[in-house]
Amino acid sequence: QVQLVESGGGLVQAGGSLRLSCAASGRTDSSRVMSWFRQAPGKEREFVAAIAWTGGSTYYTDSVKGRFTISRDNAKNTVYLQMNSLKPEDTAVYYCAAKSGNYFYIRSAVYTYWGQGTQVTVSS
Repeated sequence: QVQLVESGGGLVQAGGSLRLSCAASGRTDSSRVMSWFRQAPGKEREFVAAIAWTGGSTYYTDSVKGRFTISRDNAKNTVYLQMNSLKPEDTAVYYCAAKSGNYFYIRSAVYTYWGQGTQVTVSS
């Protein structure tokens, strides 16, 4: 089992920044992909960004490219999502997810482990 705990959400004005953290514990594989998803009220959960734990390659959805950066700290077994130039449409609950292997997938059903979510609210 793997446990994921997110932190760092909050309320920020448009144009501001937040950094989300996701700490992993338990039986974590070195070969895995960790991703961020988000879900706004009344909408489906959508993929935001992913990072391969081995190698560190990354992948982003188009709407956050150039504004969000996903990174990892191997020693802390933690993945981060640095969010800059935030927009009201970024408002959502953000979830950390993990899956085994090195291939990126944007479908949430593929991911085995999920955190509890952290709320991000961007005011206009």
